Amino acid sequence: MKTNEILQKLKDGEIAVGEAEELLERIAFERMKLRFVEGLARLDVYRDRRAGIPEFVLAEGKKPEWVAKLLLEMVEERGKAMATRVGEACLEKIKEVVPPEYRVQVYGEARVVTVSSPSHEAAKNGGRIGLIAAGTADIAVAEEARVIAEQMGCEVHYAYDVGIAGPHRVLAPLEEMLSKGVDVIVVAAGMDAVLPITVKGLVDLPVIGLPTSVGYGIGAKGIAPLLTMLQSCSPGLGVVNIDNGFGAGALAALIANRVVRGENRYR
Repeated sequence: MKTNEILQKLKDGEIAVGEAEELLERIAFERMKLRFVEGLARLDVYRDRRAGIPEFVLAEGKKPEWVAKLLLEMVEERGKAMATRVGEACLEKIKEVVPPEYRVQVYGEARVVTVSSPSHEAAKNGGRIGLIAAGTADIAVAEEARVIAEQMGCEVHYAYDVGIAGPHRVLAPLEEMLSKGVDVIVVAAGMDAVLPITVKGLVDLPVIGLPTSVGYGIGAKGIAPLLTMLQSCSPGLGVVNIDNGFGAGALAALIANRVVRGENRYR
């Protein structure tokens, strides 16, 4: 039960003050609850209720067996678990240890894997996000952002290979996104990374710049795209770290889901 539901029941006289207090205390405890895994890892199992973003296991840099173990622990607690930056060896280990009754969903381009119990149902929060990738080399990072946002209950409208080398390419996809009612747009770009700056100059929405490590020379490490976005003269453009599709998708979902909650609150 959510906080607003408890308060409504209290207002309607369906529950007493003491019961409402107990329920609210239980929610507060759950929001801080951790699950200890073999005395080493601390899974933040109710992070979504506290911070709006669910716990994702970063697989990169971890032993495959540890990633698989953490995913299983999370599924047992919440019915679903998610991992990012999953390599081939890690994916094989996950498939090896996950019981057959669990569903394993692999998003190859995004390198994201989800594991869920048979009874788990994906939530749809109603948030609407636009996602643009400048070139095909930027798609992998953009896909990470897309999958993360969708896992947070958002509807993502995306267009790829619409970079500034042919500026007319972005106009039709951008118009379509606006017609769908998106509340925030993520733009992934490498090289000179002018696309997110251009997009922000065309829309009255917050734009999240996602610099990618695509380009020649120093640009290949993503430094040039990052600095270009940070030096933007288009106000309303925020920037995440290089190749941080996870961060861009999560931030966009927080914004979009917040807008939906605000709309529902005042209806």
